[in-house]
Amino acid sequence: QEQLPAAGDAELRGLDAEIAERSARLQALQQSCRHMEAELKDLSSSMTTPEMAKEIEALRKDCASYTEKLERIKSATNHVTPEEKEKVCREQQLYRREWRRRKRMATELLDAILEGYPKSKKQFFEEVGIETDEDHGVELPAAL
Repeated sequence: QEQLPAAGDAELRGLDAEIAERSARLQALQQSCRHMEAELKDLSSSMTTPEMAKEIEALRKDCASYTEKLERIKSATNHVTPEEKEKVCREQQLYRREWRRRKRMATELLDAILEGYPKSKKQFFEEVGIETDEDHGVELPAAL
């Protein structure tokens, strides 16, 4: 470095200005590059025109099949009348109420027996052969 001529203040300021200008240009280019990379990522993840055409065709087929199914349902002649629906709801309510009543009676009876029984409830049920709703995963149906 000693062999090189010494730079003057004006030359150093010029070089500093050039460094600043090139740094700013580098920043702008890096920002532009990031923006283009993000745009490329968005475009790469989107569907191509042939893929989009296939998707549209599949959706049109689905729509046509649903429309056909809807027309079949609308044209069906075996609709349930409001009276029939009301009758079924009343019967279901009656059967639910009866189920609940009988289950409560059985539970009360078994609890009375178990008061004097020396073993556990589970052992008693096994010995007598009682199967509960819970053993079979049966639940009281909800009201309609």
